[in-house]
Amino acid sequence: MTVSTLRSPNTVLAKAVEDAVDVLRPRIVDSDIESIGFSVGTQINGHPHLGTHLVQSLAFLLAERARDEFGLDTGVDFCALDNSPAETIRADGRRYQRAYVHALSADEISSLVARHYLPLFDACRARTNVPYMVSTYTHQQDTPAFRAEFLRTLELLDAIGTWLSPNSGSAHIRLPCPACGWAEKYADRTRLLELDEAGGLFEAHCFEHGRYEADITPLGGGYLDLATLYRNVVKERSYRPDDRTLHVMVKGGDWAFGCQLVDGAHAALGLPVGPPASPDLHPPDPRQRRRQALEEPTARSRRRRARPGRHHPRVAARPLGLARHPGGLRRSAAVATAVREQHTSSQQMSA
Repeated sequence: MTVSTLRSPNTVLAKAVEDAVDVLRPRIVDSDIESIGFSVGTQINGHPHLGTHLVQSLAFLLAERARDEFGLDTGVDFCALDNSPAETIRADGRRYQRAYVHALSADEISSLVARHYLPLFDACRARTNVPYMVSTYTHQQDTPAFRAEFLRTLELLDAIGTWLSPNSGSAHIRLPCPACGWAEKYADRTRLLELDEAGGLFEAHCFEHGRYEADITPLGGGYLDLATLYRNVVKERSYRPDDRTLHVMVKGGDWAFGCQLVDGAHAALGLPVGPPASPDLHPPDPRQRRRQALEEPTARSRRRRARPGRHHPRVAARPLGLARHPGGLRRSAAVATAVREQHTSSQQMSA
């Protein structure tokens, strides 16, 4: 292997897509949307690693590129997943967890988010002029739209169970004990007792307080802690087309297979009224990119590289086509610097 073989791999979109935001164009053409919201969520249990910061930075870069390309207002919506497990124990032969929202106060969670994430977000906003908004999963699950959409999914719970949890076929619906905040991690004994137009009545069990019930309605009835795939399905379906906003999910490369399961659940439920489910954008797994780039070139790739006028010396990496925009490389480098600085700061705090 020689240095000449260390090239970026070809992709199936090489002829169809020149820029990352091109995949949004079919949803924008002939639509009446007025803005694009790029949503990124992060579990807050621990210091964010470099990959997390890269995905968050990507959201700002995509928002900047989409604003300049389509002439629409854009923004980044960051959801701090405060339902992340803060403590996990084993009792009566089962695993239980208590989320950050039940282990910390609201002020402590706000302080954690401000310390680990806002410095990077402020730096990205300064460099891209893209506004951002911070919310929590606790607020999200408390909205009538989210809870009403969750209740609608219960009508087809058997149909979506295999998509949301292929290994067991049962969707994980955690309903923390109202007395202590602990919940069965895998919701083994959580049962749906009744479902009607008013809401859904569940029973669950606590290792300390025994059996309890939760009457989930669009307006209340207890904390609703959904497992990752289920949460994303309900969140994406709770967006309404009449808000004139295209909601784009920005995820890490580890979501490549998870998105297939989420889309399968959407199909099982039937598409909501309006446009298709929210689109997903995520960078490829850097480990996969490295493996492909280091492979010996195939005959097909050699032919591609030999075409007249097709050779472009790779002077600098182009992050998902964003560097085509004037000043893109400068801005990308600046954001990358901010990512490194924030990651270093987080490591120092951890030390």
